[in-house]
Amino acid sequence: MNISEIKKKLSPFKGTTVVETEKLPIKLWLSKDQMGEETLKQAQNLANLPFAFSHIAIMPDTHLGYGMPIGAILATKGAIVPNAVGVDIGCGMCSLRTNLKDVETSDLKEIIGIIRKTVPVGFKKHEFPQDEAWMPKKTGKLPIVEQEFENGLYQIGTLGGGNHFIEIQKGSDGYIWIMVHSGSRNIGFTVAKHYNDIAKDINEKLKTNLPKDLAHIPESSEYFELYRNEMNYCIAFALANRKLMMERVKEAFSQVFQEVEFSNFINKPHNFADEEEHFGEKVIVHRKGATRARKGEWGMIPGSQGTQSYLVKGKGEPYSFESCSHGAGRLLSRTQARKQLDFKEEVKALKDQGILHGMRNKSDLDEAPSSYKDIEEVMASQKDLIDIEIILKPLAVIKG
Repeated sequence: MNISEIKKKLSPFKGTTVVETEKLPIKLWLSKDQMGEETLKQAQNLANLPFAFSHIAIMPDTHLGYGMPIGAILATKGAIVPNAVGVDIGCGMCSLRTNLKDVETSDLKEIIGIIRKTVPVGFKKHEFPQDEAWMPKKTGKLPIVEQEFENGLYQIGTLGGGNHFIEIQKGSDGYIWIMVHSGSRNIGFTVAKHYNDIAKDINEKLKTNLPKDLAHIPESSEYFELYRNEMNYCIAFALANRKLMMERVKEAFSQVFQEVEFSNFINKPHNFADEEEHFGEKVIVHRKGATRARKGEWGMIPGSQGTQSYLVKGKGEPYSFESCSHGAGRLLSRTQARKQLDFKEEVKALKDQGILHGMRNKSDLDEAPSSYKDIEEVMASQKDLIDIEIILKPLAVIKG
């Protein structure tokens, strides 16, 4: 498929904007003004990569990332880009439904207290190694994983920092839900940095003149399969990490309620690369802060700790590479949020909604609801990508 054919197919899209100034078209599920100049420039860099395929897709929650925007999808042929996966490989979310219809505030406080004792947050890890049975099975050569494996035993089942969370929610289906957002911790970061450094060395030797932050590993390199092996292990570790935390949350519920059942587990990573078929060709689809949304596939799109989240089903839109947003997306950078937002106002807004929140001091303003985009606008911008199945209202939140 040549560029003119791609552009013809892009023109009738339901989405907002198609940027046609670069080598490949850039499909935006938001306006250029909403995107910002620096984020748009990163998308333009993606569109000019010699190994990029078909077009670049940008989700409505997009914002500035490292090399590649968060909320972007890049398909490639013959190359993989570590920074297009990101430093938190396999980061994602999982959800679980309880059979409870309501939870009193006193019970919520007790549950949150138990979770805080069993799930380390931020830079904290377990005092003792966890059962090795939780660790994914190792297949193929995994030099960095082998190096970090022992540390992983102390970090599996921990939340991490930033925008990671454990949230208890009330669903529009009448049930209480649990949602966990976390990634691959230090093991993923170490793998990402190691192979991004290798990619930069390769690109320097090849004299590619490509942006350093988008250094790639060509398919011909021995490091191509090595990175994929280690990336896939980190994706599996991130899932195991979320599952172990979910077990600890289930235990907390079971300590407070004598008869509680759990069902409808959903897991969705949003930092990964995978081989898929699109437009009749096999390509490597990099999703960085984007969720796969194949037709009928369940997923979740969280708002902030002060706004509702959504359980959705994908529509399989081909021109988003069967993807949707992974959340609301940042409106303010972490530095801007701490400088511009009023701590008392943010806490009051959460308190007025009756949410047990994670705001403790001004340094937490980077995760205040006002630092995020309007989740309802984000959802409205991707009606052609997903159907909303269940709306989830936050009741209690633990933040990293």
